[in-house]
Amino acid sequence: MALPDELEALNKAFSGHGIHEQTLISILGKWHPEQRKSFRKGNPNLFIEDERNFERWDDHHVRLLKHEFMRFKNAVVLWTMHPWERDARLAKEALKKGPQSYGIIIEIACTRSAEELLGARRAYHSLFDQSMEEDVAQHINGCERKLLVALVSAYRYEGSKLRDDAAKSEAKTLFDAITNDKPIEDDEVIRILTTRSKPHLQAIYKHYKEISGMNIEEDLDADLRLKETVQCLCTPQQYFSQVLDMALQKDVDKSTKKALTRVIVTRADTDMKEIKDDYHNQHGVSLSKKIEDTAHGNYKDFLLTLIARGG
Repeated sequence: MALPDELEALNKAFSGHGIHEQTLISILGKWHPEQRKSFRKGNPNLFIEDERNFERWDDHHVRLLKHEFMRFKNAVVLWTMHPWERDARLAKEALKKGPQSYGIIIEIACTRSAEELLGARRAYHSLFDQSMEEDVAQHINGCERKLLVALVSAYRYEGSKLRDDAAKSEAKTLFDAITNDKPIEDDEVIRILTTRSKPHLQAIYKHYKEISGMNIEEDLDADLRLKETVQCLCTPQQYFSQVLDMALQKDVDKSTKKALTRVIVTRADTDMKEIKDDYHNQHGVSLSKKIEDTAHGNYKDFLLTLIARGG
């Protein structure tokens, strides 16, 4: 008969983000047939009683386990990829998955430097024999298409010079467009968000709050794509800490969970210290502690190693 503490340890190893491989080895590896049978009998959430009088794995849970076992492999593969290839493949996967994943394209287009985005577009050419812009235009319809095509096509000025009077005027332009509803259909909104430098957009962000009394993204709650664009351009660390917190919740869907790997791998060499600081400020717990409590096994250890790189 399986011991209660062993069953509890196994249930924990099978839940959360990743798999606690060492627990499976140390417990399952020594169990005899009767102990494995009691495990199957005691876990109707994992096993189904077959009409021919045996317990069989629930196919849905087998598929979920496959994803959990693969998290460590996927994290290592993404980490060792050239960043251009990584972003190109992430963008391609997001386009295949459909509207629920289009935010990943915005993330790549808005949080990379001009050279990094250009490199991702070059890699996209090589990997998929078409341009990223072409693929975005082909897959995305409606008013979102113009925004996303312009974002992935951008090559922003990265110097520090800006005209504060222009930033103030464009903050008013954004405020008027958002107040008048359907800002994503406004050509001036698209122009400002897809061509202006990030320092210029930071100035717009500041002036917008002076005009509205609210941050831009707060006034864009009804327009997810524009909200994600503004967050990624103006408050990227806050954006990433929110994405990580959602990914670390229990019982979230597999696409939301995958963001944990994506964000940590893509930001480990860039702004992870700032993301960790923002996470702690927003959620009152360190990102390391949250991962310790939520993830398992080699996957957990790899993530913790990556986020420790930035200090």
